[in-house]
Amino acid sequence: MSETLGRPKTTPGERPRLVGRHLALVFAATFTTLTGLFLLLSVVPMYAVSSGAGEVGAGMATGALMLTTVLTELALPRLMTRFGHRPVLAAGILLLGLPPLALIVSGHLATIMVVSLVRGLGFAISVVVTGALVAALVPPERRGEGLGLFGVAAGVPSVLALPLGVWLAEHIGFTPVFIAGSAASLAALAALPGLPRRAAPPPAAGERPFGIVAGLRSPGLLRPALVFAATSMAAGVLITFLPAAVPAGGIAAAALFVQPAVTTATRWWAGRVGDRHGAGRLLMPALAAAATGIALLALVPSPAAVFASMVLFGAGFGVAQNASMSVMYERVAPSGYGTVSAMWNIGYDGGMGVGGAAFGVAAAQTGYPAAFTLTAVVMLLALPLSVHRRTR
Repeated sequence: MSETLGRPKTTPGERPRLVGRHLALVFAATFTTLTGLFLLLSVVPMYAVSSGAGEVGAGMATGALMLTTVLTELALPRLMTRFGHRPVLAAGILLLGLPPLALIVSGHLATIMVVSLVRGLGFAISVVVTGALVAALVPPERRGEGLGLFGVAAGVPSVLALPLGVWLAEHIGFTPVFIAGSAASLAALAALPGLPRRAAPPPAAGERPFGIVAGLRSPGLLRPALVFAATSMAAGVLITFLPAAVPAGGIAAAALFVQPAVTTATRWWAGRVGDRHGAGRLLMPALAAAATGIALLALVPSPAAVFASMVLFGAGFGVAQNASMSVMYERVAPSGYGTVSAMWNIGYDGGMGVGGAAFGVAAAQTGYPAAFTLTAVVMLLALPLSVHRRTR
């Protein structure tokens, strides 16, 4: 098994080394694919507006991306079981990296929509397969720390590539950004030959695959997934509405840099703490910190409240990311890692989409301060689900 998965070999009594060749390649593939994604995440909606599609077209482009992302995540456990991790990841990289090149020759809304829909397929495959590979490749006693490093590889592109893509589009034009985003994602193909074809053994003869339906029926998986979805719901609110709620120049942009930076750092820290003391113990304080951070936004547009909110929410969100994923992986056999990765990412993407849409309705009726308060209250409703329960 260890030969197949490429885990670092250790001698008896030695603490297992965390990062081996296979895991380093997974981190590299994660970094490059998500760099390509985030370079274009805000640029494609900007391109839709500049091409005459307006704000509606911009929203449709992002909505199309997230729609196919969530729908694809539902099918991925079965695809990984049938075809293996490496071939599925190869397809995902191509689906994410090639479509942006079509935008060089056409800015029609139909083209933008098709590109967004196809890239959603690739995005879903890339994040779910790499998450399952990390869970299989890291030593179980250091899984939290390994997932924390995975969070760094996934988080740095959101901190750097998202604003960089916007800046490049404004200063040198859309075409170079489309080429750069495509090249960054396709660069992950170089890591594929060094990865195992299959990171977890297929189900034994007569054993039913542990798919999404089984995962949703498992309270041990559903509870932490819902806790995490509550925090990702608030992340969707911030990304969508903080610039409008805090119109003072530069404050929202700086705040949206602070939040993912804090999230990335605490995701790694939570992994180290979780390995030593149990990841399940971190879920409740993580949710409480995230909800408190959102509640502070009732004081907008106060700059002090905004930055304190970003630090608190960012810390809670980062800890919730690592702790929820670690707890879920602890509760399944290796053949279920793909299902856990899919459920976790559905909670992430679905929570962000639902949060943004619901907050828009609430803010239109109550204003931003009351809507932020209501969001914090809704998050706290998930606290009973975060109670740590020992499982076998």
